[in-house]
Parts: sequence; C-alpha cells; structure tokens
Amino acid sequence: MNEPTGELLLEMYVRMLRVRLFEERARELFANARIPGFLHTSVGQEAVAVGVATALRRDDYILSTHRGHGHLVAKGGALRGLMAELYGKANGICHGKGGTMHIADVSVGYLGANGVLASGCVLAPGVGLSIRHRKSDQVVVTLFGDGAANRGPFHEGVNMAALWKLPVIFVCENNRWASTTAHALSTAGASARPAGGSIAARAAGYGIPGESVDGNDVLAVWRAVSRARARAAQGPSLIEAHTIRWVGHFEGDGQAYRGKDEVAEGRRTDPIARQAALLAERGLLDAAGADDMRRRMSAEIDDAVSHAEASPLPEPHEALTDLFAEWSWRE
Repeated sequence: MNEPTGELLLEMYVRMLRVRLFEERARELFANARIPGFLHTSVGQEAVAVGVATALRRDDYILSTHRGHGHLVAKGGALRGLMAELYGKANGICHGKGGTMHIADVSVGYLGANGVLASGCVLAPGVGLSIRHRKSDQVVVTLFGDGAANRGPFHEGVNMAALWKLPVIFVCENNRWASTTAHALSTAGASARPAGGSIAARAAGYGIPGESVDGNDVLAVWRAVSRARARAAQGPSLIEAHTIRWVGHFEGDGQAYRGKDEVAEGRRTDPIARQAALLAERGLLDAAGADDMRRRMSAEIDDAVSHAEASPLPEPHEALTDLFAEWSWRE
C-alpha cells in the first residue's frame, strides 16, 4: 500500500473541515428551530468518515447510520441537497422525505442512512452479493456504532459475508456510548473493564481479519480501510475505530451520563487539529492557508443554507411519489 501524497493529506483535512463546519451549522440551525424534527451529529468523529471515504473509489458503496451526515459529506455528497433535505424541502436529495436519519445519494455511492441500529450489517451482504454477480471489483462499507455491534443483525451480517466471502468492510465507530449506555458496561470481552471488550476481536470467530485503530487519526483509519479494500476479493474485514463524540447522542441531550473529562479528551485529540499539525510540519498548510480554507468552507455552507431556505416544501400530492415501484401481475 502506497503512503498518501501531500495532495491526499490536504484533501483529508479539507473533507474533515467540511464535515465539522456542516455539522456545527446544522446544530445551530436546529437550536434556532430552523431545522425540524430530530438531529444526531458527529462532531469529533470526522476522521472515521473521511478516513473511510478517502480509501474508497467514487463507485464504491457506503451504508450509513442515524448519525450519517458526515459520512455523506465525506463521500462527496452535495451540501445544497443535504441541507435542503434536513429542512424537509422538495429540493433535498430525497425530496424532503428522508430527513436527517434516512438520507441517501446513490450518485456518490451512498446507499442510505438508517435509523434502525445494525441494519446496514445485513444490507451490506446483499450489496456485496450484487457486486459479486456483476463481476465488479467494487466494495461496500457499512458503518455502525458500538451499541449496534451488540445486536443480532451485526452477527448475522458478518457471518453471511464471511461464509460467502463477500467484498464487505464492516467499520464500527466506537464512540464509547450506545445512546446513554457505556461500552464498558455493555460489551463483554477479556478486557471488559474498564475499557470494554474488543469488537474487532470478534472477527476471529468468523475467520476474517479484524483490526482496532485510533479513530481520531484519519491516516490510521485510511490505512486500515485501504488494507481491507485491497483484500476484499478474498472476503470481508472488520475494523473498530475508537473515537469520541463531542456532543450528545442527539441535540438536546443533557449528557448527565458522562463526565466533561471525556469531551475534553476528545478536544485534545481533535482529528482536524492533528491533521493540520501534520500538514504544517510538512510545509503543506500554514495558518493563513487554514484560515482561508475555513472561510471558503463556511461560504459553501452559507450557500447551502440559503438554497435550503429558498427551496419549496413538497406538494401534498407528491406524498406517494417514489415510494412504490411500477409492477403489474401477469398470468
């Protein structure tokens, strides 16, 4: 596996910054009642989304979670379409019908977020089987949390993918909390206390490669997914990326279940600051360049917000559009 070029290192930084600024703006809009419904954001977890996306080709697939905005932005999804979708507008990528937890953009290989925990783990083998039947060299990545890894569909999906040697990469975003339940109190394993059992170690039970990485290091995630992609023709892999979400499980979550020291730890290991330091060390980014990049990203997001707010709401008669495939019965 080749090491990333300076251009790719800078691209990783740009993508992480775009995810962070998008999520921060979404939080602000939600707090001001401009985005309706419910909202889960991934502030602090950007290295997982970007490390995965930059290790994939544009035609590779991603299956996401209820915390999926960052995954789509990292994969190259349009900010205008995503923001309009969060607003529930007709010009959203799902015409206002997906909202925050059920977004999808097939044009960039993003097959959908899903509010049902671990659902991607059983959908991914189906996508992998499609890849196999089409004799393609694509792969599919399914992302899920540490809580989802303790649900039955995780085991069913890994088992099937391993049995049929499908090109699936299972990536667990272990942010230590399944909603408000601590990983250390809910996941068995040899080192269950105080850190919690290893999800990556479960790979051995299915005879597939398993790897645990620092999920706040975008290069560590990129390398792990690149290795998994290279061997996908031989079957699936399981990657556990350890990260920290800086915000609550959902917007409005009081977070009484965890201490402030954990968020402080996340800020100390900020994946964007770490990448900026690496770029500065290699002479690829200075303070002025970083400031200019932030201004340009902010302008992109301002444009997406303006587009969303100017977009129309769906018409009532469109309620059933795109919900059913055309089908006719023939004897």
